[in-house]
Amino acid sequence: MASSKNLATNNHLCHVESMARLPSGAGRIPELNAVILGESLASEENDLVFPTDHFSKQALISSPQKYLEMYKRSIQDPAAFWSDIASNFYWKNKWDQQQVYSHNLDVTKGDISIQWFKGGITNICYNCLDANIQSGNGDKIALYWEGNEPGVDGSLTYTQLLHRVCQLANFLKDNGIQKGDTVIIYLPMIMELPITMLACARIGALHSVVFAGYSAESLHQRVMDCRPKIVITCNAVMRGKKIIDLKNIVDDALSESSQNGTSVDLCLTFENESAMNKEATKWQKGRDIWWQDVVPKYSTTCDVEWVDAEDPLFLLYTSGSTGKPKGVLHTTGGYMIYTATTFKYAFDYKDSDIYWCTADCGWITGHSYVTYGPLLNGATVVLYEGVPNYPDAGRCWEIVDKYKVTIFYTAPTLVRSLMRDGNEYVTRYSRKSLRVLGSVGEPINPSAWRWFFNVVGDSRCPISDTWWQTETGGFMITPLPGAWPQKPGSATFPFFGVQPVIVDEKGNEIDGECSGYLCVKSSWPGAFRTLYGDHERYETTYFKAFPGYYFSGDGCSRDKDGYHWLTGRVDDVINVSGHRIGTAEVESALVSHPHCAEAAVVGVEHEVKGQGIYAFVTLVDGVPYSEDLRKSLVLVVRNQIGAFAAPDRIHWAPSLPKTRSGKIMRRILRKIASRQLDELGDISTLADPSVVDQLIALTDS
Repeated sequence: MASSKNLATNNHLCHVESMARLPSGAGRIPELNAVILGESLASEENDLVFPTDHFSKQALISSPQKYLEMYKRSIQDPAAFWSDIASNFYWKNKWDQQQVYSHNLDVTKGDISIQWFKGGITNICYNCLDANIQSGNGDKIALYWEGNEPGVDGSLTYTQLLHRVCQLANFLKDNGIQKGDTVIIYLPMIMELPITMLACARIGALHSVVFAGYSAESLHQRVMDCRPKIVITCNAVMRGKKIIDLKNIVDDALSESSQNGTSVDLCLTFENESAMNKEATKWQKGRDIWWQDVVPKYSTTCDVEWVDAEDPLFLLYTSGSTGKPKGVLHTTGGYMIYTATTFKYAFDYKDSDIYWCTADCGWITGHSYVTYGPLLNGATVVLYEGVPNYPDAGRCWEIVDKYKVTIFYTAPTLVRSLMRDGNEYVTRYSRKSLRVLGSVGEPINPSAWRWFFNVVGDSRCPISDTWWQTETGGFMITPLPGAWPQKPGSATFPFFGVQPVIVDEKGNEIDGECSGYLCVKSSWPGAFRTLYGDHERYETTYFKAFPGYYFSGDGCSRDKDGYHWLTGRVDDVINVSGHRIGTAEVESALVSHPHCAEAAVVGVEHEVKGQGIYAFVTLVDGVPYSEDLRKSLVLVVRNQIGAFAAPDRIHWAPSLPKTRSGKIMRRILRKIASRQLDELGDISTLADPSVVDQLIALTDS
């Protein structure tokens, strides 16, 4: 008789084995509109897009059978599967072969813990740079950098990048930064951003990159939480025609932190001449140092700090439903192996590829798939400082042609925005170098998928529509180009070692075609290990709802063929342009306005951003509604969180729909915001049902 564990595994495998039942050629599926790469894709919802034989033959994973063979091994013997892959990287000392991993995901059985390759001694910077140079890639371009203004650019080979990293690492060591210390990085997309990340990793310091678009208040919160020894920034950046004074933001954040008992004694500032010169930059003597004045003087060699696989690598703060940002902590060994492996297979990476991911390093995508994953594979990476529609909506494709980009990875928000600008901005450029496209940050709607496929990719480039999160470290559900047919808008099947399950409200796994809550059972190497300084919140947020599983916070459907379709957040987090923003965070900012008595924020569908922020605001008694006040409320959110969190709509609310216990009925607010007034449902449980009619009456005011 099979053990319960084997039964569970077999039960899970049937969901991926269903793909093997799909015929391998087009035209043999009467109920589906099947096309092959190279044919234009129609608008039917049941399209299947098959890779060509030519693409599949040269793909790393060339068939469903090859995938299933590897996937089964990764689930049935994860220790051997991941050990074999990890052995291709440099380890000063190997991990305990008898216990490659250990985990407990069940809060009822003790503390949640995940460990991979414990006892293995390595360094991710060494594997990104030194190991590639030793294998003969020293003269290969590691980074191409494209400035905000066309014609402003730069590049670094792997050897040059190592030299720059070592100089900064030596500066940090000389200023007392050592293993276990935290460094906050508040830089735009210039080459110094990945250089700083790698320099921290080289000496065993944790980096915490804060998106250079966050407000002083958001930066202050992160400084207070992780107490860095140093903040590294630049004076300013141009995004399109707009100048952003980053140093001013840092000054305000550090001033507020100092007043609250956390002082940062060192602020290393890079002079970004194209945006602002030294003379125009505010300066605090004794604390601020110009990068160009000190870093280039240091040696271009720096000893590696060898670390345990489970030593921390970085902190990355993400929005939470409580309003306080969560410091997601990733460790070194498992994250290194997972990001390298997911990058390699999900993009079908070849040594000749030129790779461009449009994400900022302030987000997890920039960590895993701009910096670490690509460099661990010896890839050539394009960095872009500016915005995708400057000086016009053709800039992305100009960059693709300029650098002969072969793999292009971006967000559905950008796809929808460029789609709205029209095909002519795309078709005026060749784009012949492209061979694989990718999508990240949120589910991509089928119409945007088709436009991306037909127009950008000329109906010949498979799309890796990836589902993953800050917390997962790397891709969890993703197509593998060349391996199986795609369905527009579906993330398709799980990556190696990942066991996604769909559960109902009671935590029961649902088989076959279904919808429910997306969870993951068993651990994977790239998983985060805790929330910095708050393990209890880590357990409560991710593991308490469904004991024995990691709960993603996302809803998911699985169709009859086993394909996964992400349906969005099921908690109080809004996904705006791929950025997760806690509703409580926005509500807190709104309520800080002297004229706002109460606020409730919900997400609504947005044509470009995926989700928009819709805020219901109750004003202090006696304060009249006005357009100026509306603008003032939006401004307070921009100042406290950042422009990307600004509400798209302020809806005046004399009062909010609440239950008798005082709980706001967000379900009703979502329906009003979406104008689904015939779907309000039962409102009799509200303390004052008449509130709903008042809100509807103010819909267009």
